[in-house]
Amino acid sequence: MKINKQNKNGKELSIIYGDDNSININIFNNKILMGIVGSFDNNLKELERITGSKIYFRGNSISIKGNKSANQKVKNAIVYLVERLKTEESIDRNDIFASVNKGIIEDGKENSTIHSLGDTIKTPKRSVIPRSKKQKAYVRALKTSQIVMSLGPAGTGKTYLAVAVALTMLLEKKIERIILSRPAVEAGEKLGFLPGDMKEKIDPYLRPLYDSLYDLLDYEKIQKKIESGEIEIAPLAFMRGRTLKNSFAILDEAQNATQTQIKMFLTRIGENSKLVVNGDPSQIDLPNKNQSGLIETKRILRDIKEISIVDFDYNDVIRHPLVTKIVEAYQKNSDDKS
Repeated sequence: MKINKQNKNGKELSIIYGDDNSININIFNNKILMGIVGSFDNNLKELERITGSKIYFRGNSISIKGNKSANQKVKNAIVYLVERLKTEESIDRNDIFASVNKGIIEDGKENSTIHSLGDTIKTPKRSVIPRSKKQKAYVRALKTSQIVMSLGPAGTGKTYLAVAVALTMLLEKKIERIILSRPAVEAGEKLGFLPGDMKEKIDPYLRPLYDSLYDLLDYEKIQKKIESGEIEIAPLAFMRGRTLKNSFAILDEAQNATQTQIKMFLTRIGENSKLVVNGDPSQIDLPNKNQSGLIETKRILRDIKEISIVDFDYNDVIRHPLVTKIVEAYQKNSDDKS
């Protein structure tokens, strides 16, 4: 059986299945081929290590040999990475992990990789591609719903995807400003009295939001937009009494906000605005965990059709595959205790 994605007459890859479960992939675009292989064949070695298949590279051909399931994973990963390299100059180790872990080809459809690229968020520094069904649903909700709630473990892209969508809307002038907020709650350790002005005191709490911005747009451009007020990063307490118009506001780490605080944030919504509430119910840092209002807010608002709610789980983790296993282990431990 042979599947042609593209051939030598302008097409980029062909896939040939052998009778011994082997798969041979021919990639005719040399630039894409080199991106897949990586320097010193490092990308192929990483795929071998993760899947257990043996991968051989010669000329324009990549041969995959091993058990049927592992070979299919490698093939799916390479098809995904080929599509990604059409929009990105290079791929990194996280892309390798994600391409294998998410299966890429969902519901038995060979073209689901292409469909996922239709949800690509293009920012000046990189193209951000949803890597699971729930991530795709989340991105679509971010683009179409006025209020979005997302709940799930670390590494599922809750904040990063929301910041990416917000930034594209700002650059396309669909909104006038982005507001990023977090409750200023210590994550288990005591930070003590922090020196400096107000900005310097709260920056440690908000640093992950800065990191997402800098990953999507040049540092100098982000700083200019912060100085002009187009991007505002502030603790949740600073939101009281405001009405947000022509804005995209994200409340991150909402598991550390009370129900009253989340209600306060949501009722800031104004004309042509979007509000996003993100949180991980398993990582509550409040002294009294029962004070967290995230789960209760989800229950109260679940029947309002204008509000989209997305529940992520460990299958949606896009960081190092070990993060997925850690999150899954903690979830199993929690289920065993309940």
